[in-house]
Amino acid sequence: MKEISSKLKMHVQNVNVINHNFERVTLNTILAFFAALCFLYILLLGNMVGNIVERRSLELSVRNLSSDVSALELTYLSMSSNVDLNLSHSLGFKETKATFATRKSIGLNTKAVESIKTSRNDI
Repeated sequence: MKEISSKLKMHVQNVNVINHNFERVTLNTILAFFAALCFLYILLLGNMVGNIVERRSLELSVRNLSSDVSALELTYLSMSSNVDLNLSHSLGFKETKATFATRKSIGLNTKAVESIKTSRNDI
C-alpha cells in the first residue's frame, strides 16, 4: 500500500507540475495579448490625435487661402469694371472686322430637277 500511495503521490506531483506550467503559460499568453491590445490602442489613439491636430492646421490654412481668393476676386471685379474700348486701344489692341465663312446651298434648282430623268423600276 505504501508503494501505491508513493506512486500516487508522485503522479499527483507530476500532474501539479503540468497544471502549474499550463496555468503559467495561459497567464503569460493572456498578459501578452493584453499588452498587445494596449499597444495597439495607444498607437490608434496617438494616430487619431495627430490627425485631429493636422486637420485643425489645414482648416486654418484653408481659411487663409479663402480670404486671399476673396481679395483677389474683389480686385478682379474692380479692374474688370474699368475695361472698355478706350483702354484696349491705349494698350495697343485693334478692332477687327469679322468675316464669316459661307458656302453655297446644296439644294436643287428647278432647271436641274427637270433635267434629271428617273428610270422606272420594274418591281
